[in-house]
Amino acid sequence: MKCAFCSKAIEEGTGMMVVDRNGKLLPFDSTKCEKNMLKLNRDSRDFKWANNQSGRK
Repeated sequence: MKCAFCSKAIEEGTGMMVVDRNGKLLPFDSTKCEKNMLKLNRDSRDFKWANNQSGRK
């Protein structure tokens, strides 16, 4: 499974899962990623540490 923000691989039994309002599961590897995506509404493309491989330019 991969982190919803930074796309890093998450080992089984670690990280946290957040359920969005529409029922979508969002796996996160750290609270740093969770806060940046949900609370601060940031885009992972803007951060070098979040090497998101989503294919967007």
